[in-house]
Amino acid sequence: MNTFENIGINKDILKGLSSLGFQEPTPVQEEVIPLMLEQKIDLVSLAQTGTGKTAAFGIPLLQLTNPKNRQTQSLVLCPTRELCVQVARDIKAFAVHVKGLEVLAIYGGASIEQQIKSLRKGIQLIVATPGRLNDLINRGKVDISGVRYVVFDEADEMLQMGFQDELNAILANTPSEKNTLLFSATMSKEVAAIAATYMKNPVEVTIGKRNAGAENVRHEYYMVHARDRYLALKRIVDNCPNNYSIIFCRTRQDTHEVANKLIQDGYNADALHGDLSQAQRDQVMKKFRSKNLQLLVATDVAARGLDVNDLTHVINYNLPDDIANYTHRSGRTGRAGRTGISVAIVHMKEQFKIREIEKKIKKKFKQCRIPSGEEICKNQLVSLVDIVKNVAVDHDQIDPLYAEISEKLGDLDREELIKRFVSLEFTRFLEYYKNAPDLNVTHGVKKQQTRKQRVQGESPKNSKHKQKFTRFFLNVGRRDGILPQGLIGKINGVPGGGRIKVGKIEIMRNSASLEADSRYTLQILDAFQHVKINGKPVSIEVARNSHAASQSKHNGTRQRKGRKFKTA
Repeated sequence: MNTFENIGINKDILKGLSSLGFQEPTPVQEEVIPLMLEQKIDLVSLAQTGTGKTAAFGIPLLQLTNPKNRQTQSLVLCPTRELCVQVARDIKAFAVHVKGLEVLAIYGGASIEQQIKSLRKGIQLIVATPGRLNDLINRGKVDISGVRYVVFDEADEMLQMGFQDELNAILANTPSEKNTLLFSATMSKEVAAIAATYMKNPVEVTIGKRNAGAENVRHEYYMVHARDRYLALKRIVDNCPNNYSIIFCRTRQDTHEVANKLIQDGYNADALHGDLSQAQRDQVMKKFRSKNLQLLVATDVAARGLDVNDLTHVINYNLPDDIANYTHRSGRTGRAGRTGISVAIVHMKEQFKIREIEKKIKKKFKQCRIPSGEEICKNQLVSLVDIVKNVAVDHDQIDPLYAEISEKLGDLDREELIKRFVSLEFTRFLEYYKNAPDLNVTHGVKKQQTRKQRVQGESPKNSKHKQKFTRFFLNVGRRDGILPQGLIGKINGVPGGGRIKVGKIEIMRNSASLEADSRYTLQILDAFQHVKINGKPVSIEVARNSHAASQSKHNGTRQRKGRKFKTA
């Protein structure tokens, strides 16, 4: 078993690690620390958030810094204020027994005058957000011309947040002879571009599989009708009484609405989005970290840089548009050796996205049933009983009152007392879920076609009328990555169409055809306009011999050709 001592850490830093409870290095620390200490190299490290990356670069940076030299020698760049503060705090803790070494966090939202004052004293290691550091460089208040090490922490997130120009400007003020280290959860094209532009023959250290999800995270999804998404969220939360989660929404408007609904329904929740001031944001995060909030509803941008180690769940109220963001979301649970659950709430036309994410993270999702009201009440009751059994009784406070309490409750037998206690504490759940409907999307023959019927074009049993289908041709096929699920999902997304029946789908190497309910021909063509699939413009047209083609001609309606679309 490796220890920090036998991978070359000096005694002053070891003291700091020991006081923090560090016993043995994590895999990323075990790989990265010796490389940084023993070799002057550029390095790309790919590892999930929460695997110990801060210590992996922070410890060797401290050891490689000369405390007697007041010049800035190391620079760590972070995407957000929260991550910047956290990284600086951690590195300071590692260096608590290293005399004369100063670490400073530089970020927006704090007094720039105070930061300038601190810089005048001489800071050997700066942790900064790109925007504020670039501002200080332009003012001539910070000197990074002697930097020997530059670290990009969460490089993929920095690029997604649009810091490319700031990074270019900052690096232009650093010496050409330096070591550049890049730490990221994913190896996106943008991250690869940073490595190619700013690094010299970098060594890559990958912990786990490239772009894979965190090992300790279980991935689940629940299939619902779009209108039932919020009701499903409540059931998922209620079914886990100890739920401590971040709920991700696609837009700040969704975040605001979901958080307000949860608050109105009695949940301990709040929102984190771009409309909050820094003071409001700090207050929300303080409450969440101290667990005075159970549920934090956030957008991807607002949640970047957050670090909470003991989340039980990450809940995707909406799946992200960019699959890489799913990796970041799910990586916020299952940290520090704990297990976690990443939940996705999806409706039928989004199901194909689950398959895309599975390919990206190299993990399978488990489709789960939305729990019934009876199941939820049972879990809540068991949790309540466990709390009662484990509560610590303060006899000094209770004993003087016990005689009076016992007298008042003396005419109730044990069974009646238990039932009244449960009723008092449990009424909300019992009432709310008394006649709760099943929210699961059913696949029975009576309610909708099975998947086989949808793809093969079979009608449901006992159908009274034969369905009239229109046949469409597309100029894309298997080589372009097109799948039946994507086509079905796109058709089911037609505004006002509800669930449009889909018939036979044929996917060839370079082309495809499909059949769909003739009544929605024009809507389908309109929905497929001005978009692409996998970057390729796609045309769709109605087959000449189809029902819609003849009907269109009969009605004097012009067929629409060359419609371009993207399967979501």
